[in-house]
Amino acid sequence: MPINKAVLAAFKAATRLRPDIKEFYKAQRVAEDLSARLALPNPRCRVDDITAPMPDGCALPLRVFTPLDIDFSLAEEFKVTEDFRGTVLFFHGGGWVNGDVDFYTDACSAMALRLERRVVSVDYRRAPEHRFPQAPEDCYEVARQLHAGELLADVDADHIVLFGDSAGGNLAAVVSLMARDRGEFLPRTQMLLYPVTYNDHDPVTSYFDSVRENGEDYLLSSRDIRGYMELYASSPADLHRPYFAPLLESDLSRQPRTLVVTAEYCPLRDEGEVYAQRLADDGGDVQCYRMLDAVHGYLLYPSVFNIVRDTYRIVKQFLDGDPLVQEGEPTWLGLLGTD
Repeated sequence: MPINKAVLAAFKAATRLRPDIKEFYKAQRVAEDLSARLALPNPRCRVDDITAPMPDGCALPLRVFTPLDIDFSLAEEFKVTEDFRGTVLFFHGGGWVNGDVDFYTDACSAMALRLERRVVSVDYRRAPEHRFPQAPEDCYEVARQLHAGELLADVDADHIVLFGDSAGGNLAAVVSLMARDRGEFLPRTQMLLYPVTYNDHDPVTSYFDSVRENGEDYLLSSRDIRGYMELYASSPADLHRPYFAPLLESDLSRQPRTLVVTAEYCPLRDEGEVYAQRLADDGGDVQCYRMLDAVHGYLLYPSVFNIVRDTYRIVKQFLDGDPLVQEGEPTWLGLLGTD
């Protein structure tokens, strides 16, 4: 159903009262840490903390979510077995500045159970303490190790999926570009949820109408995005690098099979959809869907919300190879409601 007037008014008030992210990000981290402590473990998902060694000596934290099949019968008593069909390497959102594996624990548990896949969540180093290109380099090295069988012994490289939301969607796309360019491995599948793909979010100069239409009243503002980018970039020149803004890459060939999901009321909507179109134009196998009546960041909503359930339905059907649209309909952009 469409966003009702009361919810829209609340969105507008919250967005316009929010202070400059460059001054507010530390307070937001504190709020996220408090929220994460309230998360209750799901008994159907085992959670393990491991680390990945980085080239500079850092032991990068990872959190592994393994869905479990729990069976209790009088004959066999209580039996718990692992139950997954592949591995999702997940890069969290938060503007490269906020968010972490703790804040995304509920979302990753739900992801593992709904997709019937193990999820490896990467606690990449965040800006502004660690500016570009630290985050993509961290994510790339974890992906390389996972594909090489160095992190988890039972991983099938053909069934590894790169997945990220917002800034994490940017990182998933960038890791795929880095993998193609460096030649050490090549991901087969990537999924980008309302990703950041471009470098200009000024309503006056942006190419994209969604920046002007959705940049003030829907929680994530165009000012927020510009602030995050200022905290993330090491220098102004970084904004013009394809590993910072992958839509700047002139050649998007030899990229993984891709799913892009955007949100109707998100300022990043158009650049995500254009990225999907560019991938398709360069020969990629791409599906793109716009979730109607949705705002940026909805992956973190409780999984009982229709918008979250619909998104997992799209993702699961994409991963399982089941058709979402009728034969002959375009698959690069579908408009899906949340009734």
